[in-house]
Formats: sequence, structure tokens, C-alpha cells
Amino acid sequence: MIKVLVADDHELVRCGIRRLIDDVRDIKVVAEAANGEEAVKLARKHRPHVVLLDVRMPGMNGIEATRKMMRFDPDLRIIAISASIEEPIPSKLLQAGASGFLTKGAGVEEMERAIRSVLTGKRFLSPAVAEMLALKVVALDEDRPFEHLSDREMQVLIMVTSGEKIQDISDQLCLSPKTINSYRYRLFDKLGVTNDVEMTHLALKHCLVDNKNYV
Repeated sequence: MIKVLVADDHELVRCGIRRLIDDVRDIKVVAEAANGEEAVKLARKHRPHVVLLDVRMPGMNGIEATRKMMRFDPDLRIIAISASIEEPIPSKLLQAGASGFLTKGAGVEEMERAIRSVLTGKRFLSPAVAEMLALKVVALDEDRPFEHLSDREMQVLIMVTSGEKIQDISDQLCLSPKTINSYRYRLFDKLGVTNDVEMTHLALKHCLVDNKNYV
């Protein structure tokens, strides 16, 4: 039996994935997580073969959760799932150790193929993601403003532009507010912006954060 952990902050999404997978005879969802911290904790407890991991969750995002899970279980296979395929998220996740990347529009057959494929040691990318990564090599730098950010800078960027407060980010990342602000100003410099509003507009433009937070 292939054991799967599903991590997504939307209960309906988790329920939908579970129902899809439960119809496959030899694949079983053994646990569900609503955020990155919970995903790491449940991965330690249940030792799944595969984790289906939402890229954008409150608190610890998919990149950091992937890195932490791979650190204690290098044999774990992680498949990132996202509604957006904008760079540099797919590349960052693959660099962190993810074995695959699916869009949230994937059907049960594609999801099953992805699970079985990564268990054989292969990578699995949705066609749209594979095409985007192939085109990346010819894209202009101005089309990839986040390309040269570190993983920690990306994490702070996503949390700030998602509307989280500095103190909350500080508590979640175990860093001082002063350090978080240092990351903010470094991001302003690297991205050519002057404040959080401009940085948020840039993140929204490239689909790094959900615009539903700003409707």
C-alpha cells in the first residue's frame, strides 16, 4: 500500500484529493495537514511514501516544509501542488527536494501517474510546468525578478506580501523583528521597489500570492 500525506490549508481541497485517491486500489491517504508545520509533524509520525503538498500555506510555506521533510527523510517523495506555475516557485521547490509539481487542475489519472512515477525515482511535472521550465532558459531577466532570491528571502517575501505582520513572521521563523526588516530592505533593493505595497503589486503580478487577499 502506498501511503500518502495530503497538505493543503483548504479543507475542501484536501477532501477532494482524498476522494480521488481513495478510488485507487493500492494508494491510501494516511493523514491530512492544514499547514506546513503540521505537514512536517505528520510526516514524521506517519512516514508516508509520498506527500502531496500545497505550495502556498499560512506560516511555513511549501519550500520550507519540503526542505525540513527531506532533511529527516531523504527517501520521501514530495509532489508540490499549486494553482500557479509562475517562476521561481517550481524551481525553488525542485531545488529544495520535491520530486514533482502538479497544477491544481490535475485529474486523478495524472495524480496517480505522478505518485507512481516519483516512487520509481523519476521526476514528474505537469505539462504546463515542464513547458514553463523549458522556456525559462530563454526568458529575459526582467521577466524573472525573483530568480536570484535566496530561499529565506522568498519565504519572507511571500509572508510579507500575503499580509502577515512583522512580529508574526518573526515568531514563525524564530528570527528577530530586526532581522525580518533587514530581509525586507534587502528585498526592496533586489527587486527595485521602495515599500511593501510596490513589492506586493510585483508579487501579485507574478502570481506569487493570491489576489483574493486583496479583493
